Amino acid sequence: MTDRPILMFDSGVGGLTVLREARVLMPDRRFVYVADDAAFPFGAWEEPALRTHILDLFARLLDRFSPAISVIACNTASTLVIDALRERFPGHPFVGTVPAVKPAAERTRSGLVSVLATPGTVKRQYTRDLISKWAQKCHVRLVGSDNLAGLAEVYMREGFVDEDAVRAEIAPCFIERDGQHTDIVVLACTHYPFLVNRMRKTAPWPVDWIDPAEAIARRAMSLLPPVNGSSQGEPDIAVFTSGKADFAVSRLMQGFGLTIP
Repeated sequence: MTDRPILMFDSGVGGLTVLREARVLMPDRRFVYVADDAAFPFGAWEEPALRTHILDLFARLLDRFSPAISVIACNTASTLVIDALRERFPGHPFVGTVPAVKPAAERTRSGLVSVLATPGTVKRQYTRDLISKWAQKCHVRLVGSDNLAGLAEVYMREGFVDEDAVRAEIAPCFIERDGQHTDIVVLACTHYPFLVNRMRKTAPWPVDWIDPAEAIARRAMSLLPPVNGSSQGEPDIAVFTSGKADFAVSRLMQGFGLTIP
């Protein structure tokens, strides 16, 4: 079947950054966006409990929507559970979201790179293995932000954000060493690109902000067969694990062309 949807999964609205890019690349595909808002924020969970929660949730999601592919549009979930998902559902393709350490190491001129992520992604061995593999010649600072994902949620719902709060969260990314400055910040949470303009405004100097959304969407596209015709007959939908969405979130989803069933 070529009309099976692409499932996009995140804890909240961050995965919309990936959906936006996927729509550009795959305009004839149908999408189901799943916001696990009942479990937001993932960083507050103990790892074993979160792993079990996501595995059990996907058993229900795959049965309900029969997607062609699932995109885990969340660094925290991907670095924790992507291998377990592939093991539990071996016949189903999953695309994960991991910190863009390799492209950052390839692009940096100063050798000073920061990875801005949730505390869960920062402490994950998966992240450190990426740095050991791809960025041995760089100085990589891992910066765990407790508040940026929540600030992004507020911004997308309400249209404004406390810029001083953004400044405080990103400040540890910027370091000077031997006359060199941080020149790349990896946005290792899909929520963060929604705040990148505020980050640019409050940053102490210009840097290259790496948003992985397009690369994730391209990877998903590469794993799918060409679609025959268009699936415009059925709408793209947004599903909330809480079973409800407030007015601001409903309006946001509609703005992204998503219907809440």
